[in-house]
Amino acid sequence: MPTLSPVQQKFVLHWGEMGTRWGINRTVAQIHALLFIAPKPLPAEDIAETLQVARSNVSTSLKELQAWGIIRRVHVLGDSRDHYECMKDVWEMFRVVLDERKKREIDPTLTVLRECIIEAEQDKETDEYTEQKLRELAGFFETTNAWYAQIRNWPASAVVKFIKLGDKVRKLLNLGDG
Repeated sequence: MPTLSPVQQKFVLHWGEMGTRWGINRTVAQIHALLFIAPKPLPAEDIAETLQVARSNVSTSLKELQAWGIIRRVHVLGDSRDHYECMKDVWEMFRVVLDERKKREIDPTLTVLRECIIEAEQDKETDEYTEQKLRELAGFFETTNAWYAQIRNWPASAVVKFIKLGDKVRKLLNLGDG
C-alpha cells in the first residue's frame, strides 16, 4: 500500500491531527490510521515509505501501538519480515483504548485524590472547601470508574444499543424533557 488514495490520505492526515489533540504523537496516530484501513498486514518498510517518515520513527511508533494493544505483529507466509495489523472491530478497539487511558490517566489521578483527602484530613492548614472539592472530584471518578467496570464486560452489541437509547433513558428515569 505504498500509495494512498486522496480519501485514504485525508483520513490518515486527519487521524494524525486528532491524535495530537488526544495527546498522542502524530506519527503514532497516522500509523494507526494506515493500519486500520489497510486490507492486509503491512511491513514497517511499507509504512515508512507510505507515510514518508523515518524507519526508526515507525519502529518506535509500532512499539507504542503494540503497548496500547491495538495493533499486533503478524507473520506473512513467504515473507521473513514482521508485518503489523490493527484491530478491525471499532468497538473493541475503543474499549482497549479506554482501558489503557483509564490505567494511565484515571487510576493514578484517583490514587492521588485519595491520598490528598487523607492528607487534608490530617493537615490543619487545608481548608474545608479544598477538602470538599477533592472529595467531590474523587466521588466523580469513583462513580465513573464503577460505571465503566459495569459496562466494560458487556458485549459490544449491548453497548451500541445502550448508547443509541439516548434521550429514551431520560424519559425512562422521568427526568423531564431536558
